[in-house]
Amino acid sequence: MNFLICTRLTLGIGVSALLLNVASCTKSDNASPDPADAISSFDQIQQRILTPSCATSGCHSSENDASFAQHGLVLAAGVAYQNLVGVDPKNSSALADGLKRVKPFASLESLLYHKLNVSASHHSGKQYGNPMPLGSALLPDGQIEFVRRWIEAGAPKTGSVADTTLLNDKSSTVVPYEPLTAPTTGTGFQMSVPTFDIQPNFEREIFMRKLVGNNQDIYVNRFETKMRSGSHHFVAYDFRSKTILPNLNDIRDLRNSDNSLNLATALTMSNHVYLAGSQSQYQDYTFPEGAALLIPAGSSLDLNSHFVNKTASVMKGEAQINLYTVDKSKVQRVIQTLDLGNTSLTIPANTRKTFTKSFTFNQARTVLTLTSHMHKLGEKFVIKIYGGSRDGEVVYTSTDWEHPDIVTLKTPLALQKGQGLTSEITYNNTTSKTVYFGLTSEDEMGIIFGYYYETQ
Repeated sequence: MNFLICTRLTLGIGVSALLLNVASCTKSDNASPDPADAISSFDQIQQRILTPSCATSGCHSSENDASFAQHGLVLAAGVAYQNLVGVDPKNSSALADGLKRVKPFASLESLLYHKLNVSASHHSGKQYGNPMPLGSALLPDGQIEFVRRWIEAGAPKTGSVADTTLLNDKSSTVVPYEPLTAPTTGTGFQMSVPTFDIQPNFEREIFMRKLVGNNQDIYVNRFETKMRSGSHHFVAYDFRSKTILPNLNDIRDLRNSDNSLNLATALTMSNHVYLAGSQSQYQDYTFPEGAALLIPAGSSLDLNSHFVNKTASVMKGEAQINLYTVDKSKVQRVIQTLDLGNTSLTIPANTRKTFTKSFTFNQARTVLTLTSHMHKLGEKFVIKIYGGSRDGEVVYTSTDWEHPDIVTLKTPLALQKGQGLTSEITYNNTTSKTVYFGLTSEDEMGIIFGYYYETQ
């Protein structure tokens, strides 16, 4: 009952009675305040969601996190609000679509909401990287709805604008994983990694060599990949040597159950040549008109799936890749893959260091697409032209080690014999040990991937 109603009820009554009624109304309004109402909605988000689930060591706790160069986002108390509201995201797809990290009054235009709500992307058909928190249980429905209501109310820094009881709702809507629909007969092939278990608080990376299923040469002009939540990457590799191949359909773990390196599996990786892949949960990539990858008849590929499980329960992993084909008559250029790695990496403890290596080509090449691969200590990956009149020109830059951009050059890069590409990679080793080039996530890599075709 508010003050105005109390006053109207006392009209015609004596002053003493009026004062008594006013006093009783005032007392009633303040008799049993909800302690949660005294805390702003954003402070509730900070205390109940961001601090325990996001601002954790190695993720979004400080600029010293190894992953900071990837996302550029600190969500610790005191700085999270200014880093979220009205700020452009680093995710290139979200930025191109006009999203903000948090856009007041517009949850579906807020990357934070998409990252927390696995179903949010279905409203727009867009994908903006892996759901968060990566490798952990997704937030309960009530907490996600609390965030949504706060954004729709204008994302204020102060004031209570969302129902605090939502924060205590522990129910979760399980969104079933929907595998990719396989291409219809005659339009392509699907390859998949079947469902497998990732034990609690474990990082599992597996390889499976599988037949593509083509009994004649095929030309692939598009590929589509999809993985379950919690994935780090999914890559399909070809082999440098076809005489030394792993057994078909065997699951080969990169780590033993005690988390030590499985050397037998690691050795097979030295025979890999990148063919296609992604570090986003979903990707759909098409080559330029008239260009296609040639996959010879009877080919097999090594499917590499990597998942991180930070929860206390078993997680399921699964992934698919669709290879879409075109008739040979429509192919003007046969695409090949770049695989240019700097293996001379020695990064001292607590040191930021930049490594540069140039790769020259023994035949003229036209480069169509560039992307990069580095691990979590990688801060910046720059690719430059080597040689010729454009020597030193930057053609690619990425600061996102986990979801590097795949850049299809608007004007294909024509390089003559003797010219090439230079990788310039900066690492920030925030650990207390020296890190070297290696095959696990605790080691580092620096590889230029991409697509090109040879010219005369």
